[in-house]
Amino acid sequence: MYKFLEQTASGYMTRNVRTVQRDQDLLALSEMFENDDFNSYPVEDDGQVVGIVTKFDILKCFAFTPNQMLPRYHDLMSRRIGDVMTPEFIYVSPDTRLTRVLQIMVEHRIRSILVLDGAQKLAGIIAREDVIAALKATATE
Repeated sequence: MYKFLEQTASGYMTRNVRTVQRDQDLLALSEMFENDDFNSYPVEDDGQVVGIVTKFDILKCFAFTPNQMLPRYHDLMSRRIGDVMTPEFIYVSPDTRLTRVLQIMVEHRIRSILVLDGAQKLAGIIAREDVIAALKATATE
């Protein structure tokens, strides 16, 4: 376990990250979620990360309200990602220790965290599975 204490996000993050654009519609996004089996995507605009969108963001669109008891599927799915994404998101740097990544995931109950470099550009994403893989790999060393 001591080896785990030394590990950083850069050693276990996914570097080739699929992103979405804020002007894409939710129907296209839901198809991406289905095909990729991801839980979230970073939202980019001109190469800059401007938010994150999750499966939960799509579900929130369908929550019943007093004003709209039966939302229409196609009406809601034609909305843009920029309308439902979360613009405030948690991120770490590539040199963030995995112990801190794990702490953030547990505290905020999130499945993955974006990894941004010093210029605030997307460097990768680290998921729960990556942290578990690190724990397993360092336990055998």
